Amino acid sequence: MSYRRLQFKTILQRINEPRSKLQVIVGPRQVGKSTLVGQVLDECPIPYESYSSDDVVGVTADWLSQLWESQRLKMVARGETKRLLVIDEVQKVNNWSETVKAEWDRDTREKRNLIVILLGSSRMLIEKGLTESLAGRFELIRMPHWTYPEMQDCFGWNLPQYVYYGGYPGAAQYIDDEKRWRIYVKDSLVEPSISKDALLDSKITKPQLLRQLFELGCSYSGEILSLTKMIAQLQDAGNVTTLAGYLHLLDECGLLCGLQKYAEDNARRYNSIPKYQVYNSALRSVYCDESFDEVIEDPKLWGRYVESAIGAHLVSQAGILGYKVYYWRERNEEVDYILVRNRKKVAIEVKTGRRTTNKGLTTFASSYKPHRSIIVGSGGLSVEEFLTMDLELLFK
Repeated sequence: MSYRRLQFKTILQRINEPRSKLQVIVGPRQVGKSTLVGQVLDECPIPYESYSSDDVVGVTADWLSQLWESQRLKMVARGETKRLLVIDEVQKVNNWSETVKAEWDRDTREKRNLIVILLGSSRMLIEKGLTESLAGRFELIRMPHWTYPEMQDCFGWNLPQYVYYGGYPGAAQYIDDEKRWRIYVKDSLVEPSISKDALLDSKITKPQLLRQLFELGCSYSGEILSLTKMIAQLQDAGNVTTLAGYLHLLDECGLLCGLQKYAEDNARRYNSIPKYQVYNSALRSVYCDESFDEVIEDPKLWGRYVESAIGAHLVSQAGILGYKVYYWRERNEEVDYILVRNRKKVAIEVKTGRRTTNKGLTTFASSYKPHRSIIVGSGGLSVEEFLTMDLELLFK
């Protein structure tokens, strides 16, 4: 794929800078991290080598140390003043962060100009290692799921296609065969994310329950449902605490999250009923029974998919723009999404012909004085306009 994502320029710029920090690229699986780095390497002006822990059986921390030492020897033997080392799927190496810290610090002491890029799929495993061992030594480059403008530019998609099929570039070639598309997303995208990321956590005692929670949560994306009611629909039911922990893991993998209700009191937020939200709208479509034609021909159904797609866009961009996403509800009044950054609040209501009498946005604005209150859809910004705009403008 020749299409270049926005992070291309950032990565290329940083490897050309004097050595200062480790560059760590994180994001969900199948968003193009390895492809993007490959594009950068094609234009890399300095000597480099790239490795992946996926290519090594029984990979250990010694493997990392040996890679590092080989780069040092090559720099000396070839008289190089600067070199780049890229390591993909680094989170699969046991104690990777301690090893990286030791090798990076040695190069710093010896004033060696070895630039290092680390890539990882699991935000949970990557960021845990970074905060525990590598504080102050790295910069994060976050790669979210593909946006509507990216899928439009790269594949020529229209709005209904993006709302239904989401932002997985590897699945784009299969959308003319919906059955094949569903199988590909489930087997080649979802299952590796769950089995290689979420299930690596030692706290997972009921993997089947986690999978059931994920599938059911995806089908309820954009809807509010208590974990207690969720338990009643699961075959291998655990307790609420177990489900909450599993939902957190799915969130860290960039698959599914449970949005909290907005409240000024933090305790009320944490104890609220979650609103399920996929990170990629393809995940809702895969685990619902409706076909693409059924969705675009049914206004009520279309509205639910649009709301989920807007939510997916918001949660995917949250890490990059530094805001948090909530929902708000009091009695029969509701606001679909509340964005909070510093002291600024942005209230967003999605309308596509449904809930035309909902006064939630007005009530929330009166009570909490948000920086902006906007409607996406009927009577406000068009869905297409919202999905293509710079969300930074919401906080200006």
